[in-house]
Amino acid sequence: MKPIREQIKDKPWLGWAIFLVTIVAVFLLGLLASSVMERRAEAVFAYTPKVQHEPTEPRNEVWGQNFPKEYQSYMKTKDTTFASKYNGGAMIDMLEVDPRLVVLWAGYGFSKDYNQGRGHMYAVEDIHNTLRTGAPSDEKKSPMPNTCWTCKSPDVPRLMAEMGPAEFYKGTWEQKGPEVMNAIGCADCHDSKTMNLKITRPALVEAFERMGKDINEASHQEMRSLVCAQCHVEYYFDKKSHPGSPYLTFPWDKGMSVEAMEEYYDEIEFSDWTHKLSRAPMLKAQHPGYEVYLTGVHAKRGVSCADCHMPYKSEGGVKFTDHHIQSPLNNVANSCQVCHREETASLVQDVYERQDRIIENRDKLEELIVRMHVEAKTAWDLGATEEQMKGILTDIRHAQWRWDYAAASHGGSFHSPVETGRVISTGITVAQEGRIKLARLLADLGHNEEVPYPDIATKAKAQEFIGLPVEKLQSEKNEFLKNVLPQWKEEGKKRESGYTVSMK
Repeated sequence: MKPIREQIKDKPWLGWAIFLVTIVAVFLLGLLASSVMERRAEAVFAYTPKVQHEPTEPRNEVWGQNFPKEYQSYMKTKDTTFASKYNGGAMIDMLEVDPRLVVLWAGYGFSKDYNQGRGHMYAVEDIHNTLRTGAPSDEKKSPMPNTCWTCKSPDVPRLMAEMGPAEFYKGTWEQKGPEVMNAIGCADCHDSKTMNLKITRPALVEAFERMGKDINEASHQEMRSLVCAQCHVEYYFDKKSHPGSPYLTFPWDKGMSVEAMEEYYDEIEFSDWTHKLSRAPMLKAQHPGYEVYLTGVHAKRGVSCADCHMPYKSEGGVKFTDHHIQSPLNNVANSCQVCHREETASLVQDVYERQDRIIENRDKLEELIVRMHVEAKTAWDLGATEEQMKGILTDIRHAQWRWDYAAASHGGSFHSPVETGRVISTGITVAQEGRIKLARLLADLGHNEEVPYPDIATKAKAQEFIGLPVEKLQSEKNEFLKNVLPQWKEEGKKRESGYTVSMK
C-alpha cells in the first residue's frame, strides 16, 4: 500500500477530503466540550441560594426560590387526573365505592366520611373539608385532637419547635387550625442549611429509641424511606402516659408485624372506639405502609420509597429527585423500568393482577366482619351477657384489625403481596371462628335462624342502617367552611407576613 503522501499526490482531492473531515471533527469536539462545560456550570450554580429564611420556614414557595427544579416538580402534585384501576391521584369516595366500610366503622369518624387522599398538596384542604373533623366554632369543639395535624403540614415542625411536642398535641383540632395553613412540603423532610434529609416528627425517633436503635445512624438510602415513615405508619394517641396530651406513639415495642402490634395494643388494653353495633373494643389501623413495605422484596433489595414514588430525573446537567410524589404507575419509565426491562403494559398488568387477588380475599373478609357485627348486635338484643360475648368481641377486634391493616396499608397488595395475603387469610380464619362462637351463642339464646345480612348496597343505605345523621353533619360542616375557615386563613396570612426572608 502506498504511503499517504503519495496517495495524495496521485489524488489531490483526497487531501481536501481529509482536511474537511478534520475540521468537522474538531468542530464537533468543540461543541461537545462547550456542552460539557455549560452543563458543569449549570450544575455548579444550580443550587446557589437566592434567599435566606428561618430553619422552620413552612412556606414551600420560599424554599422553591432556592430549589426551583424540585419546587416546579412538586407543584405537579396539583394534578389529580391520573387514576389507576383502584386508586391514583383523584379523590374517590371510598364509602360510596364500598358501603360495607360504613358498618365496619360504625361509631367512628370514618363512617361519616372517607375519601381516597389526593396528594400532599391537598392535605390541609382535605382535612378542612372532611366530616371527620366536624364543624368547630367558638361554641363547639372538634371531635378530633390537635394530634391529627401532625402529618398534615410543615407548620407542625415550626409549632413543635416553639412549644414542644406534648404541648402541641394538647387540645382539640380547631385550636391549631389557624396556625396550620401550608401543605406538606420542604420543611417536613429537609434540613434548611444542608438540605440533608431530616426527621421532623419526634414519634419516629422515639419509636427507634424504644427499640434500641439510633435513627441518626441511618444511611441516606434508608432516609429516603424513613422520611416517609414519619407519617405512613401505624400509630395511636397515648393518653395514659401523657395525661391531657394525646401523644402520638408508634406501637413497635414488640415488633412491626400485625401480630406484634396487636399484642402491644391488647396488653395495654387500648382501643380506638367501641363499635356501635357489636360493642367490640376496636382498633383502627392508620396507614401501616412502612411496616408492610419492610416485608416486601423491594425493601429487601434496598429499594427505597423515593426510588419508586420520587425517582431521580435530569434536566440540563442537573440530576435531582422528582418531587412530583405520585403512583409509580404514572411514571413507569423512571420508576419501574430503571430495574425491570418489561414493557409498560406488562408491568402495569402485573400490579393489577396482584391487587385483584388480594382485594378478592379482602372483600370476603369484609363481608364476614359485617356479619359478625350484625350477629353480635342480635346476641346483645337477645340478652347475651358480657361474659358470653367476651371471646366473640375479641375475635371481632382481631379480625377487623387484620382487615384494616391490609386495607389501610395503601399499596400493600403490591409492596408486599405475600405478607398482605397472609394477614388477610389469618383474618378470615379468626372471623370464621368468631362466627362459629356466635352461632352457638345465638342458638343458646333461642335464635336458630340465620341473621339477615343488612341492605347496605349504597353509602346512604349503610349510613342510615347505623343511624348516622349525615345531612346534619354536612350542614354544620358547610357553615364551618363558610364562616370559620376564612377567618383561619386570614389569621394565617397576617402571621406569615411577619416571617423573615432576605436576599442572599
